[in-house]
Amino acid sequence: MAVPKRKQSRSNTRSRRSQWKAEIPTLVKTVENGKTVYSLPHRAKVVTDSVGTALFMEYKGRKVADA
Repeated sequence: MAVPKRKQSRSNTRSRRSQWKAEIPTLVKTVENGKTVYSLPHRAKVVTDSVGTALFMEYKGRKVADA
């Protein structure tokens, strides 16, 4: 494990940490059955039945996992 050779000052530590920023996720807008749905790109989507029970996950129209 890397160990620093000398102590880092508070101002250097805080200026380094200030560069870590949360990003707004890019959402993709799609219309399914007349309903507008926003989803994350390149993520598997949970398919539910009419009651709301999760059935399986799909990606690009293919089933990829059981829920």
